[in-house]
Amino acid sequence: MSEADCTEYDTPVTEDETEALVHGICFKTGPPATVGVELEWLVHELRAPRLPTTPERLAAAAAALRALPLGSAVTVEPGGQLELSSLPAASLTECVASVSADLRLARAALADLGLGLSGRGQDPWHPPRRLLDDARYVAMERYFDRTGPAGRAMMCSTASVQICLDAGYEEPGPLGHGRRWRLAHLLGAVLVAAFANSPLDRGLPTGWRSTRQAVWASIDPGRVDAPPEGAEPRTAWARHVLDAPVMCVRTAEGPWLVPERVSFRDWLRGGALPRPPTRADLDYHLTTLFPPVRPRGHLELRMIDAQPGPDGWLVPLAVTEALFEDPEAAERAYRTVKPLAERALGEDGTSRAAPRNPLWLDAARHGLADPELREAAVDCFAAALEALPRRGAPAAVVDAVGAFAERHVARGRCPADDLLDEVNGRTP
Repeated sequence: MSEADCTEYDTPVTEDETEALVHGICFKTGPPATVGVELEWLVHELRAPRLPTTPERLAAAAAALRALPLGSAVTVEPGGQLELSSLPAASLTECVASVSADLRLARAALADLGLGLSGRGQDPWHPPRRLLDDARYVAMERYFDRTGPAGRAMMCSTASVQICLDAGYEEPGPLGHGRRWRLAHLLGAVLVAAFANSPLDRGLPTGWRSTRQAVWASIDPGRVDAPPEGAEPRTAWARHVLDAPVMCVRTAEGPWLVPERVSFRDWLRGGALPRPPTRADLDYHLTTLFPPVRPRGHLELRMIDAQPGPDGWLVPLAVTEALFEDPEAAERAYRTVKPLAERALGEDGTSRAAPRNPLWLDAARHGLADPELREAAVDCFAAALEALPRRGAPAAVVDAVGAFAERHVARGRCPADDLLDEVNGRTP
C-alpha cells in the first residue's frame, strides 16, 4: 500500500501532502482496457411530455429503478434527473450491451408509472427547481446563487452523456496519458458541436445550440474550468485543485458552511476556516469540481449533451471510444483537432481554458454550422467509422454512427437543429 493510501482520513493534511496526494491519484496509467458511460435523463409524463412531473412521482420513479436488478448504479440529481452509471466494461460491445439491457428494464418500469426518459441537454420547457434537500445540494445552491442563476440551471435542468476512459499509458504516443489529456480538450469542442442538443429554455430559442454548455461556461471559473494548457497534466491538475474555491465544509449538525472566496490552499495554510482540512475533506473537495474533462484516475469526459431517442447515447459513446482507444484513429483525430488550438486563444494571444475559450463557446453557440468544426467532425467521424469494426463494435452501433454522420455531420447539423425545426414547424 502506498503512503498516499495510508493517510488517515480524519487527520489534518499539509499543503505538500495534499499536492502529492492529488498528483498521485489523478492519472492511473497503464494499457487502456475499460470504458464506461454515465447517462443523465430528464423524466417526463408519457401522457403529456411537456407537463412538469411532481416530486412524488419522481421519487416513485427513482424507487422503481433502484428495485430493479440493474448493473448500472442509479442516482438522482437535484432537479429530479435520473442518472444510470455503468460499471467499467472490458469493451465497447460489453458496455453497450450492459447499459442497453438496463435501459430496457428501466423504461419498462417507468412506463408502468406513466413516465418516460427524455434525452435533452437542458429541460426545454421548465425553469430550474431543486427537488432534493440533501445538505450537499442546499450548500451548492447557496454557493452558486452568489454569482447568478447559471448554477441552479446546471444543477436542476441539465443532462449529459458522460464517457469514462482509462487515462492511458505513462509513455508518450497516441495512447499516452499526456496526449489523451490534450486530445480530450480539443476534441471536446468537436463533441460539443456535433452533439449539441439544448437550444431552448422555457420553450424559447436561446441562440445557443448547446444552452447546457453555455450554462456551464457561465459558472464560477474555479469550479468548472479546465487547468491551464501547457503544464504537465498531473502538476497542472494538482495546482488547480488546491487553487479552486472550497464550495462547502461538511458539519455534523445543521447546515454546512459555505465560505466566500476561500481556496483549498487557503484552508490548508490556516486561519480561513474553523478547523484544518483532512484527507476526507480533500476527497470531498474533488467531487465539487466540474471541469469538462475530470481526471479521477481515469478520464471523465463531461461535455456532451444528453441525446434524443432511446439509443441516441450510443453514438457519442462509440465515436469517443474509437477515437481514443484505436491508435490509428487517435492519431488521425489528434492531427485533425490540433489546429483548433489556435481558436482557444484569447485576444492577448494566451491560451484560454475550456469551456469558456472562443473555440468552446463557438461550438456551443453554432454547433456544426461552424465550418471549421464541421470539417473536423467529418474527419473524426470518418476515422471512428473506420476504427469501430477493428474494435469489434456490433453492426448496429456502426450503423447508428453512420446514420448520425449522414443525417447531421455531413450536413453541418446537430440534434439541436432538429428540435428547432420541430418548434418552428419545419421539416429537417
